Amino acid sequence: MSVVFTVPNMTCGHCVKSITQAVQQAVPGATVEVDLSAHRVTVSPAGQAAAIEAAIREAGYDPQKQ
Repeated sequence: MSVVFTVPNMTCGHCVKSITQAVQQAVPGATVEVDLSAHRVTVSPAGQAAAIEAAIREAGYDPQKQ
């Protein structure tokens, strides 16, 4: 199962890298898939959605859970 966030202020490759690293530090072993054009971040497993959201916020982005 996955959790999906829309991240409207994610606009470039640097954003993708920052978010991916932040999520993987917060949830070791997480799989992060990013669709930059759709501003969508999908993370598996979904069990730690709050930690994932917090990590994205701490990286400077505004995630909105779908």
